[in-house]
Amino acid sequence: MGHASSQAAGAEHSATKSLSMLVAAVGVVYGDIGTSPLYTLKEVFSGGYGVPVNHDGVLGILSLIFWSLIWVVSIKYMMFVLRADNQGEGGIMALTALARRAAAGRARLRTCLVICGLIGAALFYGDSMITPAISVLSAIEGLGLAFEGIDHWVVPLSLVVLVALFIIQRHGTARIGILFGPIMVTWFLVLGALGVYGISQQPEVMLAVNPAWAVRFFVVHPGMGVAILGAVVLALTGAEALYADMGHFGRKPIARAWFILVLPALVLNYFGQGALLLGDPEAARNPFYLLAPSWALIPLVGLSTLATVIASQAVISGAFSLTRQAIQLGYIPRMYIQHTSSAEQGQIYIGAVNWSLMVGVVLLVLGFESSGALASAYGVAVTGTMLMTTILVSAVMLLLWKWPPLLAVPVLLGFLLVDGLYFAANVPKIIQGGAFPVIAGIALFVLMTTWKRGKQLLVERLDEGALPLPIFISSIRVQPPHRVQGTAVFLTARSDAVPHALLHNLLHNQVLHEQVVLLTVVYEDIPRVPLQRRFEVDSYGEGFFRVILHFGFTDEPDVPQALKLCHLDDLDFSPMRTTYFLSRETVIASKLEGMARWRELLFAFLLKNANGNLRFFNLPVNRVIELGTQVEM
Repeated sequence: MGHASSQAAGAEHSATKSLSMLVAAVGVVYGDIGTSPLYTLKEVFSGGYGVPVNHDGVLGILSLIFWSLIWVVSIKYMMFVLRADNQGEGGIMALTALARRAAAGRARLRTCLVICGLIGAALFYGDSMITPAISVLSAIEGLGLAFEGIDHWVVPLSLVVLVALFIIQRHGTARIGILFGPIMVTWFLVLGALGVYGISQQPEVMLAVNPAWAVRFFVVHPGMGVAILGAVVLALTGAEALYADMGHFGRKPIARAWFILVLPALVLNYFGQGALLLGDPEAARNPFYLLAPSWALIPLVGLSTLATVIASQAVISGAFSLTRQAIQLGYIPRMYIQHTSSAEQGQIYIGAVNWSLMVGVVLLVLGFESSGALASAYGVAVTGTMLMTTILVSAVMLLLWKWPPLLAVPVLLGFLLVDGLYFAANVPKIIQGGAFPVIAGIALFVLMTTWKRGKQLLVERLDEGALPLPIFISSIRVQPPHRVQGTAVFLTARSDAVPHALLHNLLHNQVLHEQVVLLTVVYEDIPRVPLQRRFEVDSYGEGFFRVILHFGFTDEPDVPQALKLCHLDDLDFSPMRTTYFLSRETVIASKLEGMARWRELLFAFLLKNANGNLRFFNLPVNRVIELGTQVEM
């Protein structure tokens, strides 16, 4: 009897946990795609595309939206992309790491895949600026329907909401995050209820489930057909965020939340707005808010504003996570990463990213002034990232998972065709204002590739004059210097050469410590490295040791904490006996072969302003000695 009751209690606990995970996933993951009904149909019918607000036009667009949600989100992301997890982590950088592993031994393919990953990551940052701006603007614009003459307050109010959102980031989102889930669940229930209310007025709108209406729209409007995808894609915004946030919840809660709550609510609301348009074509100016009864308008504006703030929060958090992964994988200069939660490792704050995004968002709101104008700029970045994701997933499916080509290739070609059409439809937007996220993406791509290449060249230049370790140790045996008590840890990228900091210290101070540790930190293409694989230790004699620490791209690189795991009788890493020696390189641009001079100058600037090893590796400030080196590039 006791066993049965404990089993029942366990099942109840498991069900409660699953439900809480589902609610949390709705709050964090679905904010972006969940707020798309605010502006999608308004842009389609009022955005200058010339779509007729009649029976065939409405059903054709609704059919396009419905089947786009099914094909792109339900099939591509839920069934395929979310399976491409890197030890549970998702997002374009985690996928790039997987693709690099898939292309092992194929240098040219590996380079191409990494470039695709970097393009996708760079465009994701552009998307991270537009999403908060368009979402909050579209929510606040509802006030213009409730109060006459308030339109000129939309931009200032939006800026107040957005700036406040960025200011609270440094305090962490753990406290307000508890409210995200219930608010977004309420939001989706309201979306569904409004949709049912609209559909009940014009039930024939449900005919749009038939894909023939989408096909017919393309046949009747061949010129407009592809162009209109530039507006329909607004219904898919946030699909990439589903994947980026997978590390927080796992695939199952995200997929369950989509099929149980989010997809039905979105479809009902879009169809409800379509039903309203069938009965009143004039409602095209703002079908989302006009679908609601007049008494519900102000509460709906309040709920919409909360939902858009939550959507913006998810994108900002995604940008922080992506940046940390890119830093660990060596594509972005080191920045100070602040942990805002003692319980959740994923809750981080990066000041440089936060304030850069805020400046971008404020400029977008001031420059475009309305969600309609911003919608004309939206889509290039998000469809570009989705296209890069498909290319990377294709490599993983075929090369890493070894799926049979007869099964995989037709599906992948279908994904590429749809993503390619959406991207092509959005390319003309670059002239209409979409240049902003593209320029931001190009700038970030140049920065990431310059940093990666610069670091490679820096190591090569330092290697040119490096002294091989065996020769150095032999000379120590012949002419032993004065040895002092304690352990000296020298951080170095090379495992077989003497660090410059060690040579400088010996040259100037004429002493060596009893134990000399040459420490190299290696980042793997996996999110987390288990503790038993954290370190390798080799002894070279004469008190010299080689230690290699392995971290994943989501691990916290705390070097002193990791060194405590090195239980060796000959090594003593007690805090008061250990001194850390760091080398700080100053790059001088020169005419040597390597990079273009402007890229060398950019790399020198980035290196000078990058967060140093001291803070990044959590080294004790009073136990660190830095020695400088000048390097010609």
